[in-house]
Amino acid sequence: MRRKSKKIAKGSLIFIAVLIAVGLIFPTWTPQIKGDNSISSLEQVTINGTGHEVMIRGADRRNPIVIFVHGGPGCSEIPYVRKYQDLLEENFTIVHYDQRGSGKSYHFFEDYSNLSTDLLVDDLLSLTDYVAERLGQEKVLLIGHSFGTYIGLKAAAKAPDKYMAYIGIGQVADTVKSELDSLNYTIEQAKLAGHLKDAKRLELLRGRVEQGEATTPRSMVRKYGGAARLINDNMDYYKGFLFEPEYNLLDVIRYVRGIWVSQKNLLKEEAQNNITTLVNKLDIPAYFVMGQYDYMTSANAAKDYFDRLDAPLKDFVIFKKSAHYPQFEEKASFAKWLKKIWDQLTV
Repeated sequence: MRRKSKKIAKGSLIFIAVLIAVGLIFPTWTPQIKGDNSISSLEQVTINGTGHEVMIRGADRRNPIVIFVHGGPGCSEIPYVRKYQDLLEENFTIVHYDQRGSGKSYHFFEDYSNLSTDLLVDDLLSLTDYVAERLGQEKVLLIGHSFGTYIGLKAAAKAPDKYMAYIGIGQVADTVKSELDSLNYTIEQAKLAGHLKDAKRLELLRGRVEQGEATTPRSMVRKYGGAARLINDNMDYYKGFLFEPEYNLLDVIRYVRGIWVSQKNLLKEEAQNNITTLVNKLDIPAYFVMGQYDYMTSANAAKDYFDRLDAPLKDFVIFKKSAHYPQFEEKASFAKWLKKIWDQLTV
């Protein structure tokens, strides 16, 4: 019996090793979209001297281009975003990319010591040129999400001629103000739920949050509904990593490493360089899109920034059922809104 048990254990280890090996090298792709003019590509593109993973999807490549800038820092949305953008793909050509050092754009032996938001802005501008030339269009819609709004807004201010408009979803603003909103919200919700230990633990952070030395723990924001209401954003990642074809096991390792590299470099830069003082004017239309229950980047802080931002046309849009992901949580309403905005811009 002992020999048989050893054989079974050895066989199991070999089987697991084979599964891991296959997972590391398994080819990745994005599913095809039917149609003569459709596009569905997932590939590495060299941008500013380094490989960037770029996913382009749309029912008709002649449709207007939308570039999404993911947040995090380091949190690529390519692993799972396809499930939320099917309606958008009917009217737009949607571009997602993993930023330098993030996800499939993380390269194990590359030096990221110089990673900065200015470098990511230059990457985004070069990517915009690449996509516009590839698809034969002059301008695109630029959409940033969460920390991606920090990069997207700086890019829109630096090169407004490349974009039809800027849209910030979960727009970052004054970090301390936003974090205090998050702290007050989570404390209030913890008390309402009868979780007094959580409330007390959070209250102890107040002084450090006020000084810009700490943030409201994201686990607490998520626990009390300030991250997502209608989706499970963490589960989306797990399922995407396991079951969707855009990422394999090696890419998951890259993703984890990329988060560590990106957040180590970039969160400190954001805290020391408030976006509200860096960009106070845009030369293109600007839209801030917020979920009413967003306390990852508070709607209150974003509205204060919006009121002071100078732009030829601007609008502050609240999705009333959402938190930090209105483009996913209310995808049908968001797709309808985006189509309306594009029609208005091109009248």
